Amino acid sequence: MTKANQKNTKDTLRVRRLGIDTYRENVAYLHRECEIYRAEGFQALSKVEIRADSRRILAVLNVVDDENFVKPDELGLSEETFANLGLPEGSIVSVEHAEPPASMNAVRRKIAGERLSLEDFQAIIGDITESRYSKTEISAFLVACGQTDLDRDEVYFLTRAMLESGEQLDWHEPLVADKHCIGGIPGNRTSMLVVPIVAAHGMLIPKTSSRAITSPAGTTDTMEVLANVELDIASLHDIVRKHRGCLAWGGTSRLSPADDILIAVERPLGIDSQGQLVASILSKKLAAGSTHLLIDIPVGPTAKVRHMREAQALRRLFEFVGDRHGIFLEVIITDGRQPIGNGIGPVLEARDVMQVLQNDPGAPADLRQKTLLLAGRILEFDPDVRGGKGYAIARDILDSGRALEKMNAIIEAQGRQPVSYEPGKLSQDICAARDGVVTGIDNLHMAHIARFAGAPMDKGAGVDLFKKLGEHVKKDEPLYRVYAEFPSDFRFAVQLCQRDSGYTLGDEEQVPQAFVAS
Repeated sequence: MTKANQKNTKDTLRVRRLGIDTYRENVAYLHRECEIYRAEGFQALSKVEIRADSRRILAVLNVVDDENFVKPDELGLSEETFANLGLPEGSIVSVEHAEPPASMNAVRRKIAGERLSLEDFQAIIGDITESRYSKTEISAFLVACGQTDLDRDEVYFLTRAMLESGEQLDWHEPLVADKHCIGGIPGNRTSMLVVPIVAAHGMLIPKTSSRAITSPAGTTDTMEVLANVELDIASLHDIVRKHRGCLAWGGTSRLSPADDILIAVERPLGIDSQGQLVASILSKKLAAGSTHLLIDIPVGPTAKVRHMREAQALRRLFEFVGDRHGIFLEVIITDGRQPIGNGIGPVLEARDVMQVLQNDPGAPADLRQKTLLLAGRILEFDPDVRGGKGYAIARDILDSGRALEKMNAIIEAQGRQPVSYEPGKLSQDICAARDGVVTGIDNLHMAHIARFAGAPMDKGAGVDLFKKLGEHVKKDEPLYRVYAEFPSDFRFAVQLCQRDSGYTLGDEEQVPQAFVAS
């Protein structure tokens, strides 16, 4: 007799799948007249433990009054909870009070400004991975780490704890390359170009990425316009072994799963402290089996890192934590004065990527140039490539069409998207208020406009740039175009543009000096 056919007693409930998306948080629903609810003294938003034989899962409790939603003898589960429980609808389960996570004591100490040990971070990350923390408790941990900051040993401890929270890949090769940009520059979609160039050279580069936290698109969001990005471990191995590279989301592969849970809370809060940033990036790269890593830190007046001294400090932190974990790590500091490429948002960024791969004359030159710089540095990880020769090799791979061929092979292997995404159906040009030269483009503001327009959730939403730093414009000439799918998003984005276009116009001598990569 299956669980679905078993008769439930007064101490058990029958599972009901509710089809509610609670995005990476386990949520369960009980009717207010449920005997267990009244007998156990449950309260809304308390944590409960759901049991069925050897299965056990923790969830936040919500209480309902409508029997059409959940009956008194049922336990309603959100989509996230139902998937994590892994039992068919109608299965019989018991519900009990969940013990508070013991590691919250460490979080309280961190809130008070104390330094935490490796064991503290392992306990916290272990409880987060096991869904013992509510989003409120995770928020408390993130804010505590951001406000009191983490010293470099604590960043190492957090990285190690996050690395140990999930799967760790071993490619059994001496050189497994990867690259990562810390973010803050809209449209900076170099990874989708670097991977096919490096893979076409023959180096192994299994690129796994997170989705956007505070930006209008991450590598995963943009690659998803072209191909499936949710690959299990077996598929990831097969694709990388055959094609020497991939562009996938790290979440489905359980690579540092705690990182994905933390990101789900960081996104609406807009939290992205340096210690958490380093731990997030390195835990994912180490879990993916990387042995050689290039980190890109853009610096500019409206970038995530705004001063050279801050970039140098972040570089040293990356190098310290990377060295403790035994990964060969190189940090490159690049020009972050303005967006890279023309498009901001998944569809527009994917268009830019394909234009560069296709050697389209209209492809954004800055995206191509930065790609070749980064790819060249990674190719020089290869002991057979002489120092200073990587750029020329990368350029030849791109110009010859080998990078495009490799990208198409990776797309087909991961699963080409059956639908063709297009820019949003609503659009409006934002024009110059006067004649002048573009002397500033606010990265953060342009990202906000694209997010207000609906990116990255709406693939076609975003901003298409027509003018860059140093270019002359006439009054009423378009600076950029805003795209959106829905009227409310469109209205919010356009209103934001009308308050502040994000562009500064002036004279040629006011254009900030270009930053030279180092």
